[in-house]
Amino acid sequence: MSGTVTRFIGGSPGRVVFQLIAMSFVVGVILSLLGVSPYDILNGLERLVMRIYNMGFGTIEWIFRYFLLGAVVVIPIWLIMRLLRVGRREG
Repeated sequence: MSGTVTRFIGGSPGRVVFQLIAMSFVVGVILSLLGVSPYDILNGLERLVMRIYNMGFGTIEWIFRYFLLGAVVVIPIWLIMRLLRVGRREG
């Protein structure tokens, strides 16, 4: 079990925690020097979600129409290619 955890996180847990703390500190200093605060990041994410929400479901319908338009062309071509390959393997 510990081998799986070690492999998943990329090293021993203590070492990985130390590396994450060190990297967080360095990134925090750099962002502070650039004048970025955690609240700026959270407010930006909130604005992004609200913009996507405000675009409404018309955008989802628009995306779905393009998907269907492409699928009408792609799926038959894919099916024909698969059938031609199967015929070649049996022959």
